[in-house]
This record gives sequence, C-alpha cells and structure tokens, in this order.
Amino acid sequence: MEIISVPGGDIYHIIKKSNIDFLDFGEAYISSIFPGHIKAWKMHKSMTVNLVVPFGKVKFVIFDDKNSSDSSLGYSEIILSPHNYKRLTIPPMNWFGFKGLGSEVSLVFNIANIEHDPYEIERREIDEFNYDWEN
Repeated sequence: MEIISVPGGDIYHIIKKSNIDFLDFGEAYISSIFPGHIKAWKMHKSMTVNLVVPFGKVKFVIFDDKNSSDSSLGYSEIILSPHNYKRLTIPPMNWFGFKGLGSEVSLVFNIANIEHDPYEIERREIDEFNYDWEN
C-alpha cells in the first residue's frame, strides 16, 4: 500500500489483482462513521473484507472466538487513517467492529471478495462481547 503524491491531490492505492492476498472482486463500497460512534459486532461467514480509511480516523477491533482455550481468545486492534494508511484484511469467521475517532466523520472503504448476502452475515449487540471501547 502506498500513497503517491501528485500535484493537485494524492493517489491512495488500495488493492491490486497482483497482491498475494487478493482473492476475488465482489463489490466495493464506502461507509461513514461519526466521531465516537461504534458499529459492532458482525461476522461474515464467507466474505473477506479489505478495509481502508482514506479520510478520518477509525479504530477496528477483531475478535477471534474460534478456539475454546482462554489463551487463544483475544482482541486485535488497529487504528487506520491517512497517517496510518494500510489495508486491513479480515477473513471470514472473525467478529469485528469499529469506532469513529477524532472530531470529523470518517470514511471506511471496503473491497469485498463476494457481493453482499444478508444470509452470510451474523450480528451481535455491542455488549455481547467483553470489550472496553472506551479504553
């Protein structure tokens, strides 16, 4: 991933077909999130999502509950923004959520490997997992 500076505005690379972790293309969309707002929790059964934040600042939390061992359970966190410009790839069967940080609306760009299917996604309420979003 790179940002290419050009006169009049920069180019933000997201994903290339030649990337080793590119699977397929299903759909692309942008969602907005307001400062302090949390969108959690969801898990895709089949979809791999590729997330970038070209505008604003967003904290992503991924929860892996596939193993029953307490030492295997855990949360992964990453903050994405133009200053930490990376692509976050979340494979199927991982719970995730995100929170808008900073003082402005943030944009999350998703390139998914399959089209949206309401039957392949599971959702949980924010308090169903023991995670402190304020920390």
